[in-house]
Amino acid sequence: MELKPNCARCSLDLSERICRCDKEKGKGKYPKNCPTVTKKELCEKSLQEYKKEEIYILAKNASLQEAEGYGNRDKGYAKLYPLKPRILEIAEYAKKMNFKRLGLAFCVGLRNEATVVEKFYSNLGFDVVSVICKVGSVPKEVIGISDEQKIAIGSYETMCNPILQAMVLNSEHTDLNILLGLCVGHDTLFLKYAESPCTILAVKDRLLGHNPLAAVYNIDSYYRYLKSIDI
Repeated sequence: MELKPNCARCSLDLSERICRCDKEKGKGKYPKNCPTVTKKELCEKSLQEYKKEEIYILAKNASLQEAEGYGNRDKGYAKLYPLKPRILEIAEYAKKMNFKRLGLAFCVGLRNEATVVEKFYSNLGFDVVSVICKVGSVPKEVIGISDEQKIAIGSYETMCNPILQAMVLNSEHTDLNILLGLCVGHDTLFLKYAESPCTILAVKDRLLGHNPLAAVYNIDSYYRYLKSIDI
């Protein structure tokens, strides 16, 4: 039986991995469950998708943007350094794609940040359509939330409505949607219903100031309890 892929547990040095080497020349090492080797049919299938004009241009410009995010590329990999924050890279990528109208789907908790982000992209000449998570003013009872399950018990609460956020931006024919601080699960629904390409500027992390990797970086110290937590 074919072993499931688990690249996150690959023990090979990065420079030796087949996914980083010229496999056509027989270079690179791999474990038994390496999807580069065990999923060759899917690899070929994916390459057929990249031949589609709209996919090809998305992929090519993404790769160009990736490279342009580094300085010292002519001096070797060891001397690379980052040049741009993500908020700027999104703008540059949108320009490469000739995207004119940007959709901004944001959380009410990041409304101040949304104001800054909207002005940033508008000042660069983009036509920005923004929509807050509470759009529609639908009470949480509609999705089966009881009073004791609310954030503010005993109060009226409108639910986050990522489906409507997506539908609003769909109706406005946005070229690219930018997610800002949507909750876990709400972002899932938005991405499921959005018709245009999407990217994420920031995700929601209430505890860590929207920097979820802080828990990853400190998994052996401040957040070591996460390694033994039972949910």
